[in-house]
Amino acid sequence: MAEAVASGRDDRTAKARIRDSAIATFAAHGVEGASVRLVAEGAGVSPALVIHHFGSKEALRRACDVHVAAVIREQKREAIAAGAGLDPLAALRGAAGGLPLLRYLARTLADGTEEVAELLDELVGDAEGYLAEGVETGLLKPTAYPRQRAAVLLLWSLGALVLNEHVRRLLGADLTADLGDPEALAAAGAYFGPVLELYGQGLMDEGYARRLREALDPGPSSGSGQGPG
Repeated sequence: MAEAVASGRDDRTAKARIRDSAIATFAAHGVEGASVRLVAEGAGVSPALVIHHFGSKEALRRACDVHVAAVIREQKREAIAAGAGLDPLAALRGAAGGLPLLRYLARTLADGTEEVAELLDELVGDAEGYLAEGVETGLLKPTAYPRQRAAVLLLWSLGALVLNEHVRRLLGADLTADLGDPEALAAAGAYFGPVLELYGQGLMDEGYARRLREALDPGPSSGSGQGPG
């Protein structure tokens, strides 16, 4: 891809160019604020070709969601195998074209649409698999709540992405920045330092945490059926 850019060529198919243009356009303007014409201009094609390939803007947005989930899944499995951290956003930062995908997620996660719900369901399922692989390799501790733990970690990470404006305001870190830039990487430490401390060392005294666990899950007599299985 780098050679293609350097020589002025773009080896992607028209459909891939449209999808990537849609990701960038939706990230910049939001799904509602982005028109098919804007997407077409970014891809260097006609609006008619966009409709020919995807049928509608809604279907194009769904294709973007599927693509983002696929990139996260591919990159995250490689990251877990290499012993990397747990932040699913790190997988996108390491992917080709990952920064536009981060900005796309920051724009679309709070939409509350069916597409976003389906994307999150897929990401939680993927994250459960990644974490299970991490347990098998000894990187991560086992848990009685595999699906719930995956959901919580994903929601924490993606919630911070949605609130990226406030992450910048409070911590001076930009979660959508290129961390290959030394200045951005240094600023990001204000966010990732505490995150790694919480993940690696925990937050609560073990005795206090045990009392809270007992209060939340007093045992079979509670009848809740929500305790560890």
